[in-house]
Amino acid sequence: MTQTTASTSDRVKLPFSFDVAKMKEEVKALGLDAFIYYNVIPLRAPAHQVDASLPLPPPAADYADGTWTDWLDTPQLEASPYLTEVVNTFRAHTRVTLVRVLRLAAGNVVQEHTDPTLGLEIERSVIRLTIPILQNEQVDFFLNGKPVAMQPGECWYLRLTDPHKVVNAGSSDRINLTIDMEPNAWIRSIILDADAKN
Repeated sequence: MTQTTASTSDRVKLPFSFDVAKMKEEVKALGLDAFIYYNVIPLRAPAHQVDASLPLPPPAADYADGTWTDWLDTPQLEASPYLTEVVNTFRAHTRVTLVRVLRLAAGNVVQEHTDPTLGLEIERSVIRLTIPILQNEQVDFFLNGKPVAMQPGECWYLRLTDPHKVVNAGSSDRINLTIDMEPNAWIRSIILDADAKN
């Protein structure tokens, strides 16, 4: 993939705010079973994973690159009206691909890594917006070695092509909602405008 001319900070707080209590309630209703280390609840997934009657898409070199398949809402999203409203905030304006609830258990770490297609500067990229739902004071999301001060209900663009990791040194789970989408002119403008104001 090649670089485009767009350039942003590695972290940008966007002008969206979501109801934390409603998100917590709906995530809890999805059935928070006991889990070890890391848990993913898909809310939008590749179409063949939601509807087994659909044909398999061709293999994908990068799962996060949303162009390789069609995407459908899962039963979990269909049962969650407020989370659907959150997703629709973006789906009304651009193509939304992968949507997940990500849970990191207390006392665990997501090791440092990069996501090659998840940056606004990458041609034909998909970008990921992060909305924290449940945090504790000992959760740190490090991007390029520096913590990102995300708070529940906020919405952030993070340049995940850069090195990042998550440390949950607290005694409770960390839960985020992530929404992947095609970076069309609408969302690009919002990110660039918010970045210019920071």
